Amino acid sequence: MKEFKILSPTAILGYGFPQKSFMEGMKRKPDVIAIDAGSTDPGPYYLGSGKSFTNRDAVKRDLNIIMENSIKNHIPLIIGTAGGSGGEIHLNWCKEIIYEIAKEKNLQFKLAIIHSQLPKEIIKKALKENKISPLGPVPPFTEEIIDETTAIVGQMGVEPFLKALDENVDIILAGRTYDPVVFAAPAIKAGYDKALSLHLGKILECAAICATPGSGSDCMFGYLGEDYFKLEPLNKDRKCTTVSVAAHTLYEKSNPYILPGPGGYLDLKECEFIQEEENIVKVSGSKFVPSKYTIKLEGAKLIGYRTVSIAGARDPIMINKIDEIIEGVKERVKDNFKSNKYDYYLDIKIYGKNAVMGELEYNPSTKNCHEIGIIIEAVANTQEKADTICAFARSTMLHFGYEGRKATAGNLAFPYSPSDFHGGEVYNFSVYHLMEINDNDMDKIFKIDYEIIKYEIIKGVDKDDQIS
Repeated sequence: MKEFKILSPTAILGYGFPQKSFMEGMKRKPDVIAIDAGSTDPGPYYLGSGKSFTNRDAVKRDLNIIMENSIKNHIPLIIGTAGGSGGEIHLNWCKEIIYEIAKEKNLQFKLAIIHSQLPKEIIKKALKENKISPLGPVPPFTEEIIDETTAIVGQMGVEPFLKALDENVDIILAGRTYDPVVFAAPAIKAGYDKALSLHLGKILECAAICATPGSGSDCMFGYLGEDYFKLEPLNKDRKCTTVSVAAHTLYEKSNPYILPGPGGYLDLKECEFIQEEENIVKVSGSKFVPSKYTIKLEGAKLIGYRTVSIAGARDPIMINKIDEIIEGVKERVKDNFKSNKYDYYLDIKIYGKNAVMGELEYNPSTKNCHEIGIIIEAVANTQEKADTICAFARSTMLHFGYEGRKATAGNLAFPYSPSDFHGGEVYNFSVYHLMEINDNDMDKIFKIDYEIIKYEIIKGVDKDDQIS
């Protein structure tokens, strides 16, 4: 069985890659080029607002290089979680970039578009049929929450991709996708082991992060055999080691041995990592265990508007009393606006004291700290109210009196003027659940459109765009 070869250009479309690394990958004649284009890591704002956390010019730069090489060399290109979050707006955003490149470079190809934003009626029906369960400690799930949620996407498995590949498409552009799938689906279609395909996909989704030194903006190459896969960085300054690849196998997992996904989970207890060459690692022993077919639902709803103020402090007496000062400021804000009956959220983070880990911090001391960074955050149901709460908290803290204070000048140093910034809309994940589906549901949930993209240019003048 010949090796199936996969080129992963970058950890997320728009994160970039050295063109030299990419062309090294092309020299190896990949069977597919695949890219994971999104994540929930940047938080719920992007799904809720319909915006991409990746820059449009950066995405177009990456796609320019990738599309031209994939189309001209007849190598399928597969993109998952388009636009960063995979909602319908994100999908169309990325599709427009593909159209632009096709027109500018006179490219012709067949495009499959797989949708992942679910109609709310489908989710309400599944809720009534008790087919939805929480994924972690989340509030009770109701029809009201579904209605309040801006967009809900379902994380698709390999099945829609296998169907699209049956149509001999050149490019697949998909909505929210289980990260390893864009790499695994074409290998599974070619007859390779599902467990190894998914495990390889799990590592390739982050491109060269699994190398040492790691990078999310460099290319990685995967070779899939009958009972193994291999990983090779395409930059001579990086290498894969058993430690770096095994470490990335643990990436983003609550259980080091189990990786759940649609329709089953990867059992990695018997995996073996071998240093085959100085920069290449060979992996074997992955197993796939089927289970009830569920897909992960993700949805975000608007909860308010944010205003932020950034400051610093260097007074050692203030630093040692910072906890009681914060409580005093919050109490003063509460008392000042109690007659207004504002519904607001006020948080003050102290960088230099538990700001990153919060209550989980194992070393909660500012004893040796000579300066601190302060972020005052206010969230309310209007931007004006958030402005009011943040401004009052900021001015209160600026002149807050505390025992031992000698100077009467302000307590805070502000690096910017104005001192307060609009953070705009604030979203939270209102849907973070699993939904049980069956084979008959698949086509209804993940609909596929096919388009023939063909732009003809005659004597420097565009003819009518031909998209069907």
